[in-house]
Amino acid sequence: MNDKLEKLLSVLKEMQSVVLAFSGGVDSTFLLKAVKESGIHALAVTAYSETMPESELRFAEDMAKLIGIKHRIIKTDEMSNPDFVSNHRDRCFYCKDELFSKLLDTARAEGYRYVIDGSNSDDLSDWRPGRQAAVKHGVRSPLVEACLSKDEIRELSKAMGLSTWSKPASPCLSSRFPYGVAITKDALKRVEMSEEFLKSLGFTELRVRSHNDMARIELKADEIDMLFNKELRDSIVDEFKKIGFKYIAIDLEGFRSGKLN
Repeated sequence: MNDKLEKLLSVLKEMQSVVLAFSGGVDSTFLLKAVKESGIHALAVTAYSETMPESELRFAEDMAKLIGIKHRIIKTDEMSNPDFVSNHRDRCFYCKDELFSKLLDTARAEGYRYVIDGSNSDDLSDWRPGRQAAVKHGVRSPLVEACLSKDEIRELSKAMGLSTWSKPASPCLSSRFPYGVAITKDALKRVEMSEEFLKSLGFTELRVRSHNDMARIELKADEIDMLFNKELRDSIVDEFKKIGFKYIAIDLEGFRSGKLN
């Protein structure tokens, strides 16, 4: 696996200067660390909109500061695009199209040679319309070029001392809506508040799927039993209704990333 890391560093050094789409997740944080070790000129950019939880924005800020890479937050406005909010299967294309357009503008204006993202080799086998936007804009994916998988990235991250090595995946909040259900700012906020509340209760890897006025909660299988506690269960129902949901359901199959695909 060290040969893949060497390949990654070689790819980055060949690029000389990059703008990195940085979310603060496992992949982009590992890539940011590799960029730092490569010594090339770099700018990490985090895109913020209603689809990103506030906690994830703060986390990205902290990680960029810890690693020591110049960091910038920009506002994206995918929520003004009818093709995005209508929430068809190609929804992610329009989000990434907006993001990469802005990153390319930054790279051209400030003299960076490439825009890069944190896609890994596993992403090539999943439904990823955002990859089409990356191809459209000529965005490079160094982790793919070095043939690094998610498990390898976690293992290398752990060896590098990155706290993100065990961080659960955290896709944008729009992924909580079944295709065809329109995405609104109010609905995104309900999901964000609901998930933050569950985390405050000690649940770890989870999703709150929004089916209009019903919340469908996905939890790790070994955490579902926590809901046998009636007091805890009642507090969830009360809070979710305050947030705006009328019905609250538990998915007994448990959490699975990308379930709505």
